[in-house]
Amino acid sequence: MDSNSSRGKRTSLQPLRAAGRQRVEELLEAASDLMAERGYEATTMAEIAARAGAKIGSLYRFFPNKEAVADTLVQRHIAVLEDECAALAKRAATLPPDVLADVLIELLVTLHPRVKSLSALMEARTDKMEIRDRARGHAIAGIAAALRVCAPGLDEALARDIAAVVLNTMKILRGMLAKDAPATLGAPEELRRMNRLYLSDRLAPFRNI
Repeated sequence: MDSNSSRGKRTSLQPLRAAGRQRVEELLEAASDLMAERGYEATTMAEIAARAGAKIGSLYRFFPNKEAVADTLVQRHIAVLEDECAALAKRAATLPPDVLADVLIELLVTLHPRVKSLSALMEARTDKMEIRDRARGHAIAGIAAALRVCAPGLDEALARDIAAVVLNTMKILRGMLAKDAPATLGAPEELRRMNRLYLSDRLAPFRNI
């Protein structure tokens, strides 16, 4: 069986010693970098170990397969997103839609160093794990919660639909800024303007209901 595919549901080892915890951090950082650069599918366990300067046995000691590595990364990314979205939701009631649009569209861009592999994991093409759907679901839920605070009359289903559009806009902007997506010098600002107009149009009818 491929070492990068599922080997059952064995869980990751939680190290008790400081040296073990440090090694896990190095392995996860290497995995996050590689997945951000190459995508989930193209990243291998051997490459993760090599990037971290570790022996492959050390990686398998803590993570039984690549799915376990990705699952740990998603859990960490979700915790960061939940904290940021909770803080944003507290502010959203005082923000007009166009300002909220700017705040939201910058969120994933500014958070990227802390959740660098999130986009890759949300785009993972695999039927062997629930990681992709969980990553997408939490990101959409967090954005939708902020939208509903800004526009109290917005129902949950529509909020999630709008949140999905905003999330994809955020990803496109990050790609433009990283030069991973086609862009001209002024294209990122045009995308921000488009997002402001979109959210103003969609949220305004539900602001005072």
